[in-house]
Amino acid sequence: MLTTIFLILLRFTLFAAAYTKLSDSTLRSLPEAGSDFDIKIGAILSPILVPRVSGTPNSTLVLKHFVDFFQTNLPDWRLEFQNSTQTPPAPYDEPTPFVNLIATRDPPWASVGDVSRLALVAHYDSKVTPEGFIGAVDSAAPCAMLLHTARSIDAALTKKWGDMKAQGLGEGGLLEEERGVQIILLDGEEAFVSWTDTDSTYGARSLAESWENAVHPATSNFPNAISSISLFVLLDLLGSANPTVPSYYKTTHWAYQSMARLEDRLRSLQQFKSSPNHPSKRSATHRDPSPQDQSRAEPMFLNEADKKTDRWFGGRIGDDHVPFMQRGVEVLHIIPNPFPRVWHREDDDGEHLDMDTVEDWTKLVTAFAAEWMELEGFLDTSAGRKRDLRYEGEQRTSVISKTEL
Repeated sequence: MLTTIFLILLRFTLFAAAYTKLSDSTLRSLPEAGSDFDIKIGAILSPILVPRVSGTPNSTLVLKHFVDFFQTNLPDWRLEFQNSTQTPPAPYDEPTPFVNLIATRDPPWASVGDVSRLALVAHYDSKVTPEGFIGAVDSAAPCAMLLHTARSIDAALTKKWGDMKAQGLGEGGLLEEERGVQIILLDGEEAFVSWTDTDSTYGARSLAESWENAVHPATSNFPNAISSISLFVLLDLLGSANPTVPSYYKTTHWAYQSMARLEDRLRSLQQFKSSPNHPSKRSATHRDPSPQDQSRAEPMFLNEADKKTDRWFGGRIGDDHVPFMQRGVEVLHIIPNPFPRVWHREDDDGEHLDMDTVEDWTKLVTAFAAEWMELEGFLDTSAGRKRDLRYEGEQRTSVISKTEL
């Protein structure tokens, strides 16, 4: 008996000790969205850049796009719908269907009630007014970011869990807590008339209540579905240039700091395209072959990592996190303050997205999810090496041409 207990503790200790932060080579290798984020023909983003008011045919088409993406590219993710019918206020007072999509990837041996999950969340509906409103930052681009993140970490999850199973670390309950990840795409965030507790967050309110009542078996680690959420990361209004996102909640400032540290490292490694120090920017504006000697100040997205004050303003912004937070879920709210200029305006469309910023957010969210899921050593780093060589080649060519001038 003592031998068995010792082996279990040893295996768990070895697994915990193996956790490391993402290496520089891994950060350099994170997949880029590239043409998938083209606003006209991109396989991920462009199908979302349409008006998609809840209950309309376009809403159904966008939902089908999400389902097709997972079924085609990520067949190991479990898909489920959570449906409700609610009646908005007049003049839209007809019973309206709201459909949430949840894509889940758990360790293959784990029981549902024993898995704590990182929830990555965005809403996919768009505002009913102004007519034809797209909602690119609100929140087509965040939805695309989450699809790309899921695809970017999928193979690494498979490899990690395969290695764990081979070492006897997972199957048989040898770990005290299993980790999974969910992509939650919520319907009905937008108000139909004006924002109130009942005219907003239709899908989020329904899902939070449903999961609160979804009881797990008595022997489970988590009593119900909502308690399985280890962190609820909500992306909203992302895709405009020069955003600043405060740390809204004291209880998740540690998670904010973790993401901020990753942002700082990605910027230091010149992996942020919106950065003034990215090779694409410096080669166009500087004649010095050593841009690191003239690095300019980095405009941090997450600019409160070193926050000293005890003032926290999360309660001032209504969003899809509220019904979950009211039930005790820890929330990391990634929404700019101030809001982007295009917020709820007709020009919140694909043409007004800052694509460098969109890709930078995507890379940062991917890095955060990969580090949370402890995927160092399981992600493919070959793409990063090729990209570094390309940048080196660009800089060498740039130096030659400048010398010739």
